[in-house]
Amino acid sequence: MSDVMMTIAVPEQAVRRATHQASLTHQRVEDVLTRWLDWAATEIPVETLPDNELLAACDSQLEEDQQQELERLLAESREGSLDSAGQVRLGELMQVYRRGLVRKARALQVAVQRGLRPPLSAVAA
Repeated sequence: MSDVMMTIAVPEQAVRRATHQASLTHQRVEDVLTRWLDWAATEIPVETLPDNELLAACDSQLEEDQQQELERLLAESREGSLDSAGQVRLGELMQVYRRGLVRKARALQVAVQRGLRPPLSAVAA
């Protein structure tokens, strides 16, 4: 698949967030926005998932190799031995982790609404 050049109006708040992310990860703002658009276009809303896929989303975790890499990079960061490439990769993995947590929480909310999972308040009681 090839890239298509396109001009779009981007909300100011999104530009601020992308600029901040770009500065943290030493990337171009355009590259950050492109990655975000690609992710948004491929991420199926949990509300549209069939029950079995929704329940799988409720139980999802980072892939094992990503989890191990994240743990290693976090340890290197704590030790102060993380190079710039490692910092970029750590930022990318943290984004994947955060997005996964948000998706998992949203999936759990929808599963409770559908009656597939009990509310967390019922579990804690």
